[in-house]
Amino acid sequence: MIRSTFAGFTTAQLGMAASQRALDVVGQNITNINTPGYTRQRLDIASLNLQKGDFYNAKSNIKVGYGVEMTGVSQLRDPFLDSQYRSQISKLGTTDAHAAGFEQLTPIFDEATMEGVRAAFISLTSSLSTLSTQVGNQENDTMVRSNMQILLNLFRENSVKLQDVREDMQMGFQTTDIADLNKTLENIAELNTSIKNSQILGNPALELQDQRNQLLDELGSFLPITVKYKNQEVGPGQYVEVLHVDFTDTLGEKHSLITDSRFARFDANVTDTPVKLMLHESRGATTDITDILGSGTLKGTLDFLNKSGDFDGSDFKGLGYYEKVLDGLVDTLAKEFNKANVVKDADGNPVRVTLAPGEEVKAGYVPAVDETGSPLYSALPGPPYFVNTGTAAAPKYESVYVPATDKDGNDLKDSNGNLIYTLNVEIDENTTFYTPTPGSNMDPVTDPAVIDTILNPTPAYEKANPLFETSDGSTDFTAGNIKIAAGWANGTYGITASNNYVVTDKETGSTANENILMMVKLLEKDITFVAENTAGNDITFYKGSFHDCFANIEATLGIDYKSANTMLANQISVLNETANSRDAVSGVQLDEEGMDLLHYNQSYSAAARFLTTLDEALDKLINGTGVVGR
Repeated sequence: MIRSTFAGFTTAQLGMAASQRALDVVGQNITNINTPGYTRQRLDIASLNLQKGDFYNAKSNIKVGYGVEMTGVSQLRDPFLDSQYRSQISKLGTTDAHAAGFEQLTPIFDEATMEGVRAAFISLTSSLSTLSTQVGNQENDTMVRSNMQILLNLFRENSVKLQDVREDMQMGFQTTDIADLNKTLENIAELNTSIKNSQILGNPALELQDQRNQLLDELGSFLPITVKYKNQEVGPGQYVEVLHVDFTDTLGEKHSLITDSRFARFDANVTDTPVKLMLHESRGATTDITDILGSGTLKGTLDFLNKSGDFDGSDFKGLGYYEKVLDGLVDTLAKEFNKANVVKDADGNPVRVTLAPGEEVKAGYVPAVDETGSPLYSALPGPPYFVNTGTAAAPKYESVYVPATDKDGNDLKDSNGNLIYTLNVEIDENTTFYTPTPGSNMDPVTDPAVIDTILNPTPAYEKANPLFETSDGSTDFTAGNIKIAAGWANGTYGITASNNYVVTDKETGSTANENILMMVKLLEKDITFVAENTAGNDITFYKGSFHDCFANIEATLGIDYKSANTMLANQISVLNETANSRDAVSGVQLDEEGMDLLHYNQSYSAAARFLTTLDEALDKLINGTGVVGR
C-alpha cells in the first residue's frame, strides 16, 4: 500500500492526543489521591499499524506504522494481592469478634478494682467463724445469712449480665451483622448491573468498580470469599466482564453468593440454642452453614454464642463456657452447704427417704452417699443381678448391688425401714448382666428395659434443712435461680451448730460447734467442681476452694482475652503489610504521578515538534522545489 505524503500529520496528531489523554489520566489520579478506595488509573495504548499487506510488493516499499491508538483506560490492580487481603481480613474478622466478646465479659468477672464475689466469700468466712464462737446467737446467724444473700445477689447479677451479653450479641448479630451482610450483597449486585450497562455503552465505569472493590473487601470480612471475573458476550463480538463471588465452606463445598445481578441472602434464628445461620444461595439452594464457616466475623460471633469449650468438645471457650462454670460453682456451693444441714435421727444417722417412682425431688432433698462419697440406692432394680468379673473360662459372678452399711458394719435403712443398697462392682452400658438360674449356670439379661433399670436405679435421698433452694423448683442450682431457702429466711431453722453432716472422716471433733467449723473448712477445702456437658455427663472444670474457683474463672477469661488481643494485633500487622503491598500497586503515589506529568508533557511537546518538522518539510517540497519550470 502506498503511504500518503500527509500520513505523518496523522501520526503526530495521534501522538499529541495520546499524550494529552495520558495527562488527563494523571490529573485524575492526582486529584483523587485522598479519595477512599480509589484505584490508580492508566491509559492503555497500542501501536497503530496495517492489518494486511499489499498485493504487489517491492523491497523499496518499507512499511511504517500510522501512530498510536488509545484502547481505553484501566485500573492498576493485582488480583493475587486482592485475594490475599480478603483472606487475611476474614481471619482478622474471626479474632476481632472473639476479642469483642471477651471484652464484654471482662467487667463481669474482673474484680481487680472492686468489691465483689471474692470479697463476699471472705466476709462469709468471717461471719461463720464469729458464729462458731457464739453458738445460738440469732444475730450472728442473721449476719451469716445476710453475707450469704450478698453472695447470691452477686451471682445473680453476674448471671443477668451474662444473659444481657448473650441477648445483645444475638440482637446485634441479627439486626446489624446479617442486615449489613445482606445489604452488601445487594449493593454489589446492583453495581454489577450498573457497571455492565456502562461497559455496553463504552464507559469502563472505573469509579463504580472502585465502589464494588470496597464492598468486596467488606464482604470478605464477614466470611471467606473467592472472586472471579468472566467475559460475557452481550452482542456480536462485544464482551463485558461479569463478577462471580463464591464462598467455600470447611468441607470444601462451594456456595454461590453473587452471580452477575443475582445475590444470596442470609438469615439467622437467634432464639435457637445454638444460634443457626442459613444461607440462601443465588442459585436457589438453602444450606445451614453454622458449623462450616472457616473464618470471618460471622464465625467469630457464632463461636462466642454457641461454643462452650470442654463442655461441647469444641476448641473455643465461648459465652456458654463461662455460663456453665459460674452455674457449676453455684450448684456445688448450694449442694455442699445443703448437705451440711442434713437432718439426722436420734442415733445421729442421716434420715434417708425413698421417693415414689416418678415423684419429683422436693427442695431440701439431696442425693444420699456413703462415707466414701459413693451413691446409695433405695432398692434393688429387680431380681439380684450379677456380672462376670472373671473370664469366660473361669467366670466369677458378683452381685451388682449389696446392702450399704455404716462404718460400724450396720445396715443402712430409709425412714420406712427398707434396706439401702450400694454398687458392689463398676458397671456401664457395655457390661453384661446375668440372672441366677437353678444350678451353677447364669442366663444373660437381654431385655433393654431391664438393663436400663439396672444402669439407672432409683437413688436414695436425705432430708435436709436446706440453706438454699431454687426459684423454679428444679434440682440443679444456677446463678440465676438460687435463693435462700424459705425455712432459713423465715427463721424456722438456722445453721445447725453440731451433730450434722461431716465432710470427711476425722475432719472435726465432737464439740458443740463442729458443724459450723466444718462449714468454715468447707469454704477453704479443695472441692471438685463439675458442670454438665451437652451429652448430659458431668465434666470437672476445677479442683480447689470456692474462692479459688471464682478466681480461676477470672484468670481463664484474662488468658483468653489476652490471647485474642495478641492474635488480633499480629493479624492487624499482617493485614497492614498486605494492604501496603496492594497500595504500592493500586494506590496513587505523588512522586510517580509527578514523573508521569513531566514524561507526558515532553512526549506531547515532541509530537508537536514532529508536526512542525513535517510542516517545514512539506513547505520545502511544495514551495522550494520545481521553480525551473515556472
